[in-house]
Amino acid sequence: MQTQTTAARQEWASNLAAARAQLDSVIAAGSGIILGKERELRLSLACLLARGHLLIEDLPGVGKTTLAQLLACSLGLSFRRIQFTSDLLPADILGVSVYLRDGHRFEFHPGPIFAQVVLADEVNRATPRTQSALLEAMEETQVTMEGVTHALPRPFFVVATQNPSYQVGTYPLPESQLDRFLMRIEIGYPDTAAERQLLKGRDRRELLAEMPAALSAEQVIALQAQVEQISVADALLDYLQALLEYSRRATELGSGLSPRAGLAMLRAARAWALMSGRRAVVPEDVQAVLPSVVGHRLQRSDREPGVGSAELAARLIGAVPIP
Repeated sequence: MQTQTTAARQEWASNLAAARAQLDSVIAAGSGIILGKERELRLSLACLLARGHLLIEDLPGVGKTTLAQLLACSLGLSFRRIQFTSDLLPADILGVSVYLRDGHRFEFHPGPIFAQVVLADEVNRATPRTQSALLEAMEETQVTMEGVTHALPRPFFVVATQNPSYQVGTYPLPESQLDRFLMRIEIGYPDTAAERQLLKGRDRRELLAEMPAALSAEQVIALQAQVEQISVADALLDYLQALLEYSRRATELGSGLSPRAGLAMLRAARAWALMSGRRAVVPEDVQAVLPSVVGHRLQRSDREPGVGSAELAARLIGAVPIP
């Protein structure tokens, strides 16, 4: 029995090392395309491994679209881009049923949502009705049209980009829809050295076209399953619940974090632990992903209107001691 247990541990350690090596190769390749943004790339990959969806909020031209294309190329996944505009309709995303006279039947023509990585570009430029067309796909990995349910490909990962709310022609995403995104990140401007390299280097689209896939769809699915095997100690759950409890009674917050937010933090922390080569989640994993997971879920109180989500997340981490 002890021999079997030792063999199982060795196998698990070997699988963990192999997974980290695979993910490190993806990060290394991606860092040559998205310059100086390794943390943002790691968070995006962790979001995919946790079976979540990613919201990127930033100014135009900082590499949001390139990041989505990079993930699809490096992971060997199919990719479709949907440009959201004010006149976009749900059928433009989901697809339509066309009547065939010869067969006296309707035939479903899938829309661009039927891809493994879907870029919803400038999602807040579309109307709320069109934005809501993504909800079933993101939550259930399926699309229902005229009473018929169509399964989406796996893995399925939505990367939505959002312009700042102060820009003209935007429709803010409601809280219930923001909650469907596991993470929200900002890319930001590159530092001076990275920007100089970007200016002197080749076009990013040319580099993406030449990039070989480091993984396959089957390997990504296997890694997603491996994330769920990362163990979580009771003490870690105590820490996670303490974070949730503090958010619900903090005076600087308008409302606390929901149980779904707690589950999101746990899934993301497991993915971060796998990427770090750990077989169990530690508090540092939770702290690493917390700002991206809860930043768009925290609502500041009217008492402190000028406090941003990043500062609220930092206060949350600082206020709750690690067990």
